[in-house]
Amino acid sequence: MELIAGVIKSYDWGSRTTLAELTGRTAPSSTTEAEMWFGAHESAPSPLPESSGPATLVERIGTDPLASLGSQCRDAFGGRLPFLLKVLAVQRSLSLQAHPTEVQARAGYAGENRGGIPLDAAHRNYRDDRHKPELVVALEQFEALAGFRDVPATVDLLTAIDVPELAEDVALLAASPTPGKLKCVATRWLGLSSEYHTQVDDTVLKRTTALLASGGSVVDRFRAELSTASELARDYRGDRGVLMSLLLNRVTLAPGEGLYLPAGNLHAYLSGTAVEIMANSDNVLRGGLTTKHIDVAELSAILDFDPISVEVLRPHSSGVEYRYSTPAREFMLTRWELDHSTAYVVDNSGPSIVLCMSGDATIRHAGTTRSLHTGEALWVPAGETDLSFEADGPRAQLFVASVGKVSSELAA
Repeated sequence: MELIAGVIKSYDWGSRTTLAELTGRTAPSSTTEAEMWFGAHESAPSPLPESSGPATLVERIGTDPLASLGSQCRDAFGGRLPFLLKVLAVQRSLSLQAHPTEVQARAGYAGENRGGIPLDAAHRNYRDDRHKPELVVALEQFEALAGFRDVPATVDLLTAIDVPELAEDVALLAASPTPGKLKCVATRWLGLSSEYHTQVDDTVLKRTTALLASGGSVVDRFRAELSTASELARDYRGDRGVLMSLLLNRVTLAPGEGLYLPAGNLHAYLSGTAVEIMANSDNVLRGGLTTKHIDVAELSAILDFDPISVEVLRPHSSGVEYRYSTPAREFMLTRWELDHSTAYVVDNSGPSIVLCMSGDATIRHAGTTRSLHTGEALWVPAGETDLSFEADGPRAQLFVASVGKVSSELAA
């Protein structure tokens, strides 16, 4: 076991207090801090502050992949740690985005390499050749847009808002509420000019404000959707993300609840603090609500336009251990709610990262003892099994990131 440091990412949607306070630094911070990464992505690997050898987790794993990952994980994922753990501090909406499948990621990465686009170029879409399924778990009430809504419900919402410029699109969806027609409308909206969106966003703001003030059954049904569209129209006037938000599921997570998103689902996180785990990738295709690079054509090519019914993920619980199960083979996330009365033994059968999100804890393995404070994380290589967790005060909360289920066929 050894301490790893989180890498702070300063994006304009972040907070000046959340991550600073979590890590015991002076708040407010000098810049907005949006994400803290723990892992071994090539672009921002976690430093090893106590190491006299390798300086980062990427270098540690590269020095001895077998000892770090175990044979099954090493062989299944090409000698790389397959997951990336993050803390998110969402002060305002982050970009409207989606992530590619494995096939799309490999093709996009190879194509941009052939085009000579530097990996750190602002206009690069694919920074690695991997897909990025992800799971976000709320630490407080967390708001999001996630996946395309059932088309008839979207028709009801758009009809209620009654924007004249959208009348033909609403009629098209009403006559044929299919993924194909949804794709026609969504890709058309994504491709329209900022001047068009400015005009329509002003109408959306006016109509949603009036509806929210009037109340009634429509507002009862779509209050969150109307409020979000109104806020985005005010804050992102002229942005295509305002209209696109009207096509997406509006989701609220309570603390401890999760949301899993596979490739191709358009989404945007709106507010709140959360722990996020994903496949070890930084491939993001953006369509709006951002000052970063937007590539509408590439985003449209990788989107899944099949509507989804969002399922809030509630963990399997033993009262102390809360396990979040997803289809992803790259990762598993477990939350531990510890008290001072008991030490809990954990079977660590593969590489893991242990992150303390509140309180202080003691981690033990084979005579080695490590203290972990709020905002700190430990790297635990594959060979270190049978960990013991114990709170150093009344309570402590740990998140453990580990590898998902990897079958022998996948590892072969």
